[in-house]
Amino acid sequence: MLDHVIKGASVVDGTGAPAYPADVGIRGGRIAVIGSVTEEARTAEDAHGLVLTPGFVDPHTHYDAQLFWDPYATPSLNHGVTTVAGGNCGFTLAPLHPDRPEDADYTRRMMSRVEGMALVALEEGAPWNWHTFGEYLDALEGRIAVNAGFMVGHCALRRYVMGPQAVGGQPSQEQLAAMVRLLREAMDAGAWGLSTTQSSSHSDGDGQPVASRHAQPAELLALSRAVGECEGTQIEAIVAGCLDQFSDAEIDLFVEMSAVAGRPLNWNVLTIDAAVPERVPRQLLASEQARKAGGRVVALTMPILTPMNMSLGTFCALNLIPGWGPVLGLPVPERIEKLRDPDVRAELLRRARSKEAGVFRRLSNFGRYVIGDTYSEANAGLTGRVVNDIAEERGQEPFACLVEICANDDLRTVLWPMPTDNDPASWALRAQTWQHEDVLLGGSDAGAHLDRMCGAPYTTRFLGDCLRGRKLVGLEQAVKMLTDDPARLFGLRERGQVREGWHADLVLLDPERIDAGPATLVHDLPGDSPRLDSRALGVRAVWVNGVEAIRDDVVTGAVPGRVLRSGRDTETVSTR
Repeated sequence: MLDHVIKGASVVDGTGAPAYPADVGIRGGRIAVIGSVTEEARTAEDAHGLVLTPGFVDPHTHYDAQLFWDPYATPSLNHGVTTVAGGNCGFTLAPLHPDRPEDADYTRRMMSRVEGMALVALEEGAPWNWHTFGEYLDALEGRIAVNAGFMVGHCALRRYVMGPQAVGGQPSQEQLAAMVRLLREAMDAGAWGLSTTQSSSHSDGDGQPVASRHAQPAELLALSRAVGECEGTQIEAIVAGCLDQFSDAEIDLFVEMSAVAGRPLNWNVLTIDAAVPERVPRQLLASEQARKAGGRVVALTMPILTPMNMSLGTFCALNLIPGWGPVLGLPVPERIEKLRDPDVRAELLRRARSKEAGVFRRLSNFGRYVIGDTYSEANAGLTGRVVNDIAEERGQEPFACLVEICANDDLRTVLWPMPTDNDPASWALRAQTWQHEDVLLGGSDAGAHLDRMCGAPYTTRFLGDCLRGRKLVGLEQAVKMLTDDPARLFGLRERGQVREGWHADLVLLDPERIDAGPATLVHDLPGDSPRLDSRALGVRAVWVNGVEAIRDDVVTGAVPGRVLRSGRDTETVSTR
């Protein structure tokens, strides 16, 4: 007897093949039969007019902590994501040294700073009852609703072996060997591989460059070599050039790391903007060089524009613009005084529009910001208005106008920059770039920057755009880009396709309605901390390992997800 039958759906199987009508029967967590199902089933549903796809795979998330208080990985699961890759950017919650309990506090403060996670949520929402990476994975086993795999973070490896000297110091030969052993132990326990960062945007809770930023190439290559000695593993890496354009040294580093490991290396995020036409070919040069050297470098890119809010009062992307950090790090009264100084504003604008600002240059047109939430009588009625219009009415320069608005709210005003790359030429360039063999859709950062952005709904929003919007990609190809393509990059065993015998990770959707609702602020984190959420539209149901986890955008309460471990649940994707 089958557990469930989905009758008469239009099956888009993830391979890119044309859709076809079929019944799909589920038994024991797997797809038992595809075709005309006559076998008796415990439950069944009519899916005529609906589309059945594989579960979506999000290749870049930060659900490492959130899964403890939210086993449903919302809103990703609502939007059809059945498998998430975590432990990215060099940041993981394990391993933790058993003799240094203070390392857990350091890790929480670092995660709060670099990934925008509420500190109180990290403190109250996770048990922190592990030391080894395997114990961390065990703590999640059997209590999550999505499938989840995790890289092991370079920062955690360094901190475990070097203690506080991980920030600023260089390892001895013995310490480097200990890091390699620790990485191997983590991969033996199921870690998907190594993640690391050398990005100038990543600082710890003390404002210092995070531990992995101090690593020299020899250390990174030694760890990469270890990745290649374990089955079903990968590398994920971030460098400063990911934000704009790679330097020659960064390209060489990525190529060598992938080549010595014999494993794919993925990075995020490739920003595509027709106003900067030289960026895409420069970034993809790393992929071309890697292929020649026996490696593979894969760029993640988002198929939607993900709104991200800003504030002059709290840490956000504006702090990462060269020269802005010291001003925005001042106490609020002093910060307001500085920002009101015309000379200071002129220098900030100059730095924001300079070449050194890289991709953050897109934030420098303050006249195109939309005012979000306000908190003072002086700002009544400004929510939803564009700064340029307000500045014109007041006879002010736009940045000066924005500063005065924010000052009225003691800098609590929420600001929404309008995208600068929403033009037809940029979308045409995106469609072209998506066809590259080393470009993969993803980079949502789901689980991070919770009150600033909501990238998790990219799956449903992209499908809605493909079906009823720009139609840059056909439905079958779009589904393949969200399912089988990332599954094959990570070597997921028997996932990513609607195929007999494979795991029943499935999404049933209404092609007339599939989309994502607007991001709204909710207070549902531990400690009543805020985050942005988005409703899924047109998602009828989501199954994870054959168990219904979502029905009409509501979690069912089931936790059928699995911790996916390297070797057992992933196979080696070799570059050689």
